[in-house]
Amino acid sequence: MIILGIETSCDETGIALYETGRGLLNHALYSQIDMHSEYGGVVPELASRDHIRRILPLIEQVLNNTQRQLNDIDAIAYTQGPGLAGALLVGASVAAALGYALNIPALGIHHLEGHLLSPLLSTPAPQFPFIALLVSGGHTQLMQVNGVGQYRLLGETVDDAAGEAFDKTAKLLKLGYPGGAALSRLAEQGRPGRFKLPCPMLNSGDLNFSFSGLKTAVLTLVSKQHKNPQVSADIALAFQEAVVTVLTEKSLAALSLTNLNQLVVAGGVGANQQLRGHLTRKAAAIGATVFYPQLEFCTDNGAMIALAGAMRLQANDKIQHNTTGSFTVRARWKLSRVQNND
Repeated sequence: MIILGIETSCDETGIALYETGRGLLNHALYSQIDMHSEYGGVVPELASRDHIRRILPLIEQVLNNTQRQLNDIDAIAYTQGPGLAGALLVGASVAAALGYALNIPALGIHHLEGHLLSPLLSTPAPQFPFIALLVSGGHTQLMQVNGVGQYRLLGETVDDAAGEAFDKTAKLLKLGYPGGAALSRLAEQGRPGRFKLPCPMLNSGDLNFSFSGLKTAVLTLVSKQHKNPQVSADIALAFQEAVVTVLTEKSLAALSLTNLNQLVVAGGVGANQQLRGHLTRKAAAIGATVFYPQLEFCTDNGAMIALAGAMRLQANDKIQHNTTGSFTVRARWKLSRVQNND
């Protein structure tokens, strides 16, 4: 069975072909970073228009790369939500139209489910059940994943997501947009121990997160320090160390609470090398293994959506799909409602 995956939830157009029994055949991704950087953030209307320009050429590109035709596709999986409504509508409408024209199912997939399952694209892959740390610009959550559609929320951020805190701190340091990756690069030049920033909710007794106060602490520190490249690097390192410490300790606590020994890290912040190194070492010390998606699958991509669709179909899941050409999008959609098909 060959599944076409379509991802258009925000500022990246992702297309992929996945074949059950063989795995990922090919994928293509177009990022809108250069366009949005002129405005210091994502402009929803521009994002939607750019998805319209890119989506069909990318589908054609992936089909050509795999020497497949549209008639070879057995199902289409598209991101139904959450995300920017206009951007979601582009992918959903193309998926519904293709599904109707080809008389094949079009499945709406939860964006975060794609991220949770993305490490299964790599080798070695985790086995169910496992703990997932979903850490991105919009979400910071700890989930217990018992199987496809079987997700238990253990903890989440009460304010800013970790990726959002990275971007806001980068803006304070005048690193431009998007700032998370630039801040991580700058932190590599920082001097350890120069500054000490708080680790919010580290000892809260639960698995929730908070990063708004950390951002405020950076603002206070920046306002008191004379600006020069080394000071900025030292602040960036202190900030990154605080975030990594919180994410690591909460993840280890989740493993201990559930008596599981597999941790999956997904989402854009999962590409952070300090986080990967720190988590891997600390987890190994307690006999746990950490699984990461390949770097190309940390950000939004069509491959994770195609995989999620394939796994849903293989599980004979009753998630809503149709061949009528009708569709809906869900700009706001809790992952907990996916397993209830709500």
